[in-house]
Amino acid sequence: MGGDPVPIGRRVAYLRVRRRLSQQSFADRLGKSKSWVDKVERGVRSLERVSTIRDVAAVLRVDVSALLGRDVQPVGVAEHREGVARIRAALSAYEMAFGRPMDRDVVSPDRLAREVRHAWMTLQHARYPRLVELLPTLVTEVHRAHALNAEVGRAAVVVEAYRVTAALLVKLDEGSLAWLAADRAMSAAAGDPVLLACAAVQLGQVLRASARAGPVMLAAASQIASGTPEEMSLRGSLLVQAALIAGRAGDDRVVGELLDEAAELAAQVGDGHDHHRTAFGPTAVELARVAAAVEVGDGPQAVARHEKAIGWDGWRGLPVEHRAAHLIDAARAYLQTDDPANAARVLLRAERIAPAEIHDRPGARDVVAQVARDPDAPPTITQLAIGLGVL
Repeated sequence: MGGDPVPIGRRVAYLRVRRRLSQQSFADRLGKSKSWVDKVERGVRSLERVSTIRDVAAVLRVDVSALLGRDVQPVGVAEHREGVARIRAALSAYEMAFGRPMDRDVVSPDRLAREVRHAWMTLQHARYPRLVELLPTLVTEVHRAHALNAEVGRAAVVVEAYRVTAALLVKLDEGSLAWLAADRAMSAAAGDPVLLACAAVQLGQVLRASARAGPVMLAAASQIASGTPEEMSLRGSLLVQAALIAGRAGDDRVVGELLDEAAELAAQVGDGHDHHRTAFGPTAVELARVAAAVEVGDGPQAVARHEKAIGWDGWRGLPVEHRAAHLIDAARAYLQTDDPANAARVLLRAERIAPAEIHDRPGARDVVAQVARDPDAPPTITQLAIGLGVL
């Protein structure tokens, strides 16, 4: 029921059936006739009186705005598209390569580093609309800095800027543009194994659907020693990415081997850290096991691991974005076990802690729609789906 706005009569009919109300029982609660209900649902009779619309919404247990189909797209969708277009334009700019003059001075390395840190914090707090606004300017600034190549220390900032850009674009399902940002990060990191590993983490996210990306992750991991927590976090994160790629390919044996190796590193690093923006630790690896189990279709294992992991102390220390993204994986796991009630519960929890994770991610919106279409799903998820315009 996506695409064009759904007529109010069809919304009434859908929600009535979801409430397991017959036309007659629905009519009785409204003080109307069964014929009146039938005509409304078929679009023969319109709902015009505000008082009647309120009564219908009350019986169906939804907000009037949801019944009317208002805000069927998340607020700011048009602005997001314009923002992504500006990010695309910034990533596609090659003024320096052709010797075109700059219209302003290059930002200092210290200021650029602060702006990049702020961008990462914005991402980890799941403030995606705000990050969409920030990135066009940031990408332009780092592009100029990279083109000038004025200072050795500047490369790390450039890599981090392209990494955070790729991470956001993956969230927004802008695959080709995310690949461009990740590729820029890899190019800027050339010659530095640590920076290459950092960039490869985002490359793994972008190329997760490609089985060919697995060896790239492993090759990058092999270049990183396992001496410091920072190094172990990078190496472990790359192993996690390789495992998730193997999971997408259905190779559960390789998934297990890679995640076991990552878990050994995570045990040494511990929870509560965010080395190289990876949030790597035992809890992160356990959440990766949930995601991998979902990918191979093992819903029961995914659910069991999810319910255990969210009780760990490390769960509360993860970035909001990481937790909310995991809850979407958990919803998929509950769907695989025919448990729409719990799938709805974790989606609503994700929406409470990080609204943008649900409202702005196409993949999350698809999961909401899938749960809401289940006849046994609770009314709260139906209301969310209608508000998102996916039902």
